[in-house]
Amino acid sequence: MNNGYFYFAEPKNEPVRSYAPGSEDAKQLKAALAELKAQQRDIPMYINGQEVRSGNTKEIRPPHELAHVLGQFHAGDESHVKDAIAAALAARESWANTSWEHRAAVFMKAAELLANKYRFRMNAATMLGQSKNAFQAEIDSACELIDFLRFNVHFLSQIYSQQPISPEGFNNRMEYRALEGFVLAVTPFNFTAIGGNLPTSAAMCGNVVVWKPANTQIYSASVFMEILKEAGLPDGVINLVYTSGPVVGDICFAHPDFAGVHFTGSTGVFQQMWKTIGNNIAKYKTYPRIVGETGGKDFIFAHPSANVDSVVANMVRGAFEYQGQKCSAASRVYLPSNIAEEAKTKFIAELKTLKMGVVDDFSNFINAVIDEKSFDGLVKYIDGVKGSADAEIIHGGSYDKSKGYFIEPTVIEAKTPDYVTMCDELFGPVLTIHVYDADNWEGILDKVDHTSGYALTGAIFAQDRNVIEFLTKKLVNAAGNFYINDKPTGAVVGQQPFGGARASGTNDKAGSILNLFRWLSARTIKETYVPVTNYRYPFHQ
Repeated sequence: MNNGYFYFAEPKNEPVRSYAPGSEDAKQLKAALAELKAQQRDIPMYINGQEVRSGNTKEIRPPHELAHVLGQFHAGDESHVKDAIAAALAARESWANTSWEHRAAVFMKAAELLANKYRFRMNAATMLGQSKNAFQAEIDSACELIDFLRFNVHFLSQIYSQQPISPEGFNNRMEYRALEGFVLAVTPFNFTAIGGNLPTSAAMCGNVVVWKPANTQIYSASVFMEILKEAGLPDGVINLVYTSGPVVGDICFAHPDFAGVHFTGSTGVFQQMWKTIGNNIAKYKTYPRIVGETGGKDFIFAHPSANVDSVVANMVRGAFEYQGQKCSAASRVYLPSNIAEEAKTKFIAELKTLKMGVVDDFSNFINAVIDEKSFDGLVKYIDGVKGSADAEIIHGGSYDKSKGYFIEPTVIEAKTPDYVTMCDELFGPVLTIHVYDADNWEGILDKVDHTSGYALTGAIFAQDRNVIEFLTKKLVNAAGNFYINDKPTGAVVGQQPFGGARASGTNDKAGSILNLFRWLSARTIKETYVPVTNYRYPFHQ
């Protein structure tokens, strides 16, 4: 029985470790990499807390080292999705009725396990399975995921404490119930933290979840599931299945107990989901919650007053960290003519210092893109530039998939702001620059705002404060995460809640209290201590 008010204070962000040469952290991470590479993991699905092996196995190979086999996962089918739904619904009542402090303890323990016991194993799994360098893995699969777990517990404590006023003679209170049914979490390859956050944010609110990660993130997703089980997550609360998107969608979106979807992925897939849910709306017990973070065509706009060195450094980091495979990665840059030549010269000089190769070598800044489909798609854009009169490659343009899916950091200069690589989402190490007339900087802003249908992240660089204020207002709808004199990537939980609007998603801001509200259903309760015994009001007399 609860006999106290349980509150979880605001945490501090998990410190980022450097993995500097010779450091103890670097030694332990390299040992974890070697340990994982020395074995071939047989990765099951997890349904009702049990390991499920279908026998239909698919190999997992590092994108940067295709000759090496990390292991295999057991692919599922329709029956596994149905079993996962049944397990979730069977666990629903017990989990929803579990006292808040005990639900919270599961995820706080998971954060502690990840911060310590599993830190290097999780980072190594992300590095090998998703081709991230040590720093990118650390800020993602360690720090951000730890922050999601701890901050979401804190945010949910804040929500539970928000109660209506009660005049004398009455008691008004608000209950924050779990949704009536199950939640589907569909997670992408590029962030282990997103893979962990989408199912757990819904689950800590008392919901039960069917979790379908991208096949290219299964390797690290399975490690996180091991952590959740060790942290005491009850059976059936989160069920991890490895099926195709259409299979899981067809079954979940047709189920009467479907209560919501938490999604990160492509705009096209999300729009198809929304359409399917709309067509099935009469089947459901309740209106499902639809939460999605989708694509981006993120910009850097440099004003004529911008500091050249700041612009250059943030172009390198913003465009090419994790090979540009971030929803927030800088993909199009607008340089004013007064600083363009200096900026391009310094930018290319910096790019020539970047090393590309396997993740085991910590000196490599660039690793491989995620898979052959991504590689081939990017190559088509790069080759398209080579035959175009409207653009030219000013750096890079080379690629090779003989040993891994390696694409050299590539910079395109577009003569017009409407060139295809200024408009399409590429999701790789390809950046397009357009040089505009510095004397007409206001004239290019409509292109910045409306070139793409996305509105996820964007960055402006300027030293003139009046200009900064003007740009912030002018581009108010261009980005859900807006950066001033900083790169458009690297949102931190609790500091920069993340999400965009337009074709970039529902802007429900992962890493903030706003996202948690979506996984709760409020019930208002009014209790009258001494009820009336006569219907008449004074005005009747």
